Formats: sequence, C-alpha cells, structure tokens
Amino acid sequence: MRFASLVLLCAAMLGAASAPASATMRISEDRGGQIGQYLQTFATVRSSGERVVVDGNCLSACTLLLGLIPRNRVCATPRARFGFHAAWMPDDDGRPVTSPLGTQALWNIYPHDVRRWINRHGGLTRRMIYMQGTDLHGVVATCGGERVYTARAERTTHVRSASRHARYRTRTARYTGGYSASDRH
Repeated sequence: MRFASLVLLCAAMLGAASAPASATMRISEDRGGQIGQYLQTFATVRSSGERVVVDGNCLSACTLLLGLIPRNRVCATPRARFGFHAAWMPDDDGRPVTSPLGTQALWNIYPHDVRRWINRHGGLTRRMIYMQGTDLHGVVATCGGERVYTARAERTTHVRSASRHARYRTRTARYTGGYSASDRH
C-alpha cells in the first residue's frame, strides 16, 4: 500500500511538472494517507496551476487541499464529500494512536471557515465528520451542480437557453484534460 502511494505520488509529481496550466486533477475516492505525501502532492499541484475537481470522497489528509490549493482552482460536484478527523499514527502494536502534532498541523493548514465548521461539528477527533451538500457552499465552488458559488458569496450566474420558452440554466464550471487521482489509497 505504501509502495502504491509512493508510485502515485511520483507519477503525480512528474505529471504535474509537465502538465499545462489547464490540466485538471480529479478526486473521486481518496481515503487519505500520510500528511507529508499530501503536502508534497498539493504543493506540486498548486505550483503547476492545475485545477482540482472533487467528485466523491476526499477524506483525511486529502482535505488538506482546502488550505493548500487556491480556492479559485477548486470545485466540488454534488457528489463531493470531505471527511475530517484527528491525525493518528500506529503504536508499536499497530493500533492507531492520536497524534497531537499531526492534528495541529492539519488544523494550521485548514482555512478559517473550515476550522469554524469543524468546531461546530465536534472538532477533530477519532470520529470522522463529513462536510457535503449545502455545507460546502461558500467553502468551494460547485462544478457540475445546479448552482455556481463563489468562495464568499452565493452568486448564481444564469445563461439564457436557446429555448423558445426563455428558460434559464446555470452556467457550471467545465474543465478539460487532466488525470485521475481517484485511485489513491
């Protein structure tokens, strides 16, 4: 499992270094992992200019993207779900033990509005808490949903359809290119 994570990290770093600024990283089932690996991966993504689309679970260390990638380059589909918990490390017997240092590192990276949400939902503990649906509004933009939100205001952009009935549709963010990061474990 660690070898697979290392291979994916190297591939992500090599791909990001040669990827054009219009590339997109898609996260759909990322269960997290070691904080250091995510710090490296998201630093590479940030410097590459890539966009990040969250289209499913982004759990544990994956949530660091909320504090490491500029908000104007992150969006979430209606299926997006962020999962937060305290950092942990295995003890000598392999049992998980909460890491105060790792938990503080997570906390320091999360933006203020994410920390406020975490506090309102019980804080960073061993129990996973999930941010999804309307809780995401104002934290990340919606890409592929019915509404497009800016990071600070609920502003919807309407585009008149070609229909004779002058219906309105919401413009959604559309990204092309990119690679999948959904197989990280």
